[in-house]
Amino acid sequence: MNRLKINEVEALVGITKKNIRFYEAEGLLTPRRNSENGYRDYGEAEVAALRQIKLMRKLGVPLEEIRKMQSGVHTVGDGMRRHLVSLERNRENLEQAIRLCGGLTDCSARLEDLDAENLLTRMEAMEQEGTTFQNKQRSDIRIRYVAPLVIAGTMTALLAGLMALLVWVFLLDPVDGLPLPLLLISLAVLLLVAGGVLAALIQRLREIGKGEIDDAKDY
Repeated sequence: MNRLKINEVEALVGITKKNIRFYEAEGLLTPRRNSENGYRDYGEAEVAALRQIKLMRKLGVPLEEIRKMQSGVHTVGDGMRRHLVSLERNRENLEQAIRLCGGLTDCSARLEDLDAENLLTRMEAMEQEGTTFQNKQRSDIRIRYVAPLVIAGTMTALLAGLMALLVWVFLLDPVDGLPLPLLLISLAVLLLVAGGVLAALIQRLREIGKGEIDDAKDY
């Protein structure tokens, strides 16, 4: 097979470029770089790996389990046995939720009149017996926002500290110390870098808000 570009792989395997890049970022795919133009080149091994990943993801296998199977830590049988346990547990939880929802299908009350406290008490008792219900509150919190905010905040703090250090050195000895033009240039460069970090943060938050990561994890 000739080396392929990402657009060709997208059409061949049926996985979007966004998904392909996501798997590369996760370390599940490592295409080589073209030495002439720096673009990624994909061959038979990468296409086969993407098909394997697509199959596993369609079965609902977690990325970490796929990574273990790729590395040889787990065989396919090992991975499927572990995943089957998870599926069985999810089925039991789903059956419990189906029964609970089924009991509410004949409820003619408006939501504002529903005895939510009583239902939550029943659910908590079921959870104590081992049932796990979906908790959409966790996704509402959007924990994934934390990492980019922490990284951007740390970088900004470091840049601010460096600028403060430069100013302190200049004030310590304005005559024989750091020349004023060099100080101003250094501060300008650091400000530009800080602006770039903040711009990247804003862009990242917008991508998360649009569901870019969730879309990529669908396969």
